[in-house]
Amino acid sequence: MRASELRAEGVTPATLSRLVAAGEVVRLGRGLYQLADVAVDSQHDLAQAAKRVPKGVICLASALAFHGLTDQLPRRVWMAIGLKDWRPTADRPPLRIVRLSRNLLEQDVEHHVIDGVDVKVFGAARSVIDAFRQERTAGRNLAIEALREILRQRKASPAALADLAQRLGAWAKVRPYLEAFTADA
Repeated sequence: MRASELRAEGVTPATLSRLVAAGEVVRLGRGLYQLADVAVDSQHDLAQAAKRVPKGVICLASALAFHGLTDQLPRRVWMAIGLKDWRPTADRPPLRIVRLSRNLLEQDVEHHVIDGVDVKVFGAARSVIDAFRQERTAGRNLAIEALREILRQRKASPAALADLAQRLGAWAKVRPYLEAFTADA
């Protein structure tokens, strides 16, 4: 929880300091705390990042890993924020920030509960298309692997991917790979 949420629940800063000193609560970073004996989910860093950047959306490599579309485990949590939003200075978890327009930031967002925290994550298809849109940042290999995997797992149809790619302006980058992967279908 954030310190402000604890204060709203009636926990004073002095009480919080005593709980941290006693080892009952762990300070994860500036203004972010958790119980010491809590069972940690494998996606714990995503929950931490969502608390640290409440307006952010999990994107690119982190979203692809969340949806099971890549074997890569990103060393940083990829977060999308608005063009003029405050850039977080968090050191834990390490963040990789991508800036998007408000319109793009609000499309195709899913809400998932991880460790009791509402985490905003771009949908599987949107994450694949974004990997192509941001291939200089994320890497072309990641985008190709994710496209192959989303088709193999049947999490999105080729038509849905093509429509989304056209809507997001990435059709020219996605088209050759989508045609190659569906040529024998």
